[in-house]
Amino acid sequence: MLDVCLLGTGGMMPLPGRWLTSLMARYNGSSLMIDCGEGTQIAVRQAGLSFKPIDILCITHFHADHISGFLGVVLSMMNSDKTDPLYVIGPKGLERVLRGLCVVCPPLPFEIRLIELEAKEEKIELNGFHITAFRVNHNMICYGYTVEILRSGRFEVERAKAAGIPLKLWNPLQKGNTVEFEGKTYTPDMVLGPARKGIKLTYTTDTRPTESIRSHAACSDLFICEGMYGEEEKQENAVQNKHMTMMEACLLAKDAQVKELWLTHYSPSLTAPGRYKKDLKAVFPEMHLGRDGRMTTLNFEDEEES
Repeated sequence: MLDVCLLGTGGMMPLPGRWLTSLMARYNGSSLMIDCGEGTQIAVRQAGLSFKPIDILCITHFHADHISGFLGVVLSMMNSDKTDPLYVIGPKGLERVLRGLCVVCPPLPFEIRLIELEAKEEKIELNGFHITAFRVNHNMICYGYTVEILRSGRFEVERAKAAGIPLKLWNPLQKGNTVEFEGKTYTPDMVLGPARKGIKLTYTTDTRPTESIRSHAACSDLFICEGMYGEEEKQENAVQNKHMTMMEACLLAKDAQVKELWLTHYSPSLTAPGRYKKDLKAVFPEMHLGRDGRMTTLNFEDEEES
């Protein structure tokens, strides 16, 4: 299962009651964060989450409301006695930007390992998270992220017995490991059935609607997307500033056939997102207005049925 928390839902600047857009996802003892604008460390504490397990930080782009909280986050990690490495993923230029942000940062007790993105699409696997970064359409280089938890097939006992595989090798094979034993090589495909449906989360913000979003979000269990503006008269602003309206996000979710949509990254002028709820749900019924601290747990299909 994948635990998901929308830490903040604001765009441009933090407001009383609305932190800047950020996300936390937790799986198997490791946490992944996407974006960390000013005040993100407070949002983490308000959500009752821990800094120590954060092993991966994905940055969509280098506008301040998505990265200016980096120093506060890493100092909070330091104060949580974190010693494991922190992987930071972001667009080309990441090292230069973080070096500037960390001018006043004391020596950290953990290593920061950078992964700079250059291609339109890049895949990264860390701590069980299968991450796909894909380019979107903002007024500077910006990426969306799909995070997947893959799931292997069921262990087939009868196949293992028929192949004469020793019992003590079953567990490592079930975990996907290839094993050498007494001069023979045993591989997971000898005992595992077809791969089962995993968990898929897609997060994108600060962009116009694009085919890259539609294709990467396809069939996501949860799609978290910016809805910067709700008012119809703000459509021109959305186009000019390369943002997205709530209605455009709903249409994307519908086209991508996602299970559920959370809207986020509201403009400071959008003081009452709820007034648009009825019209938005008419287009995509599984639309939900994101709010700071909103949480859910995404389960594997058979876990949902049990």
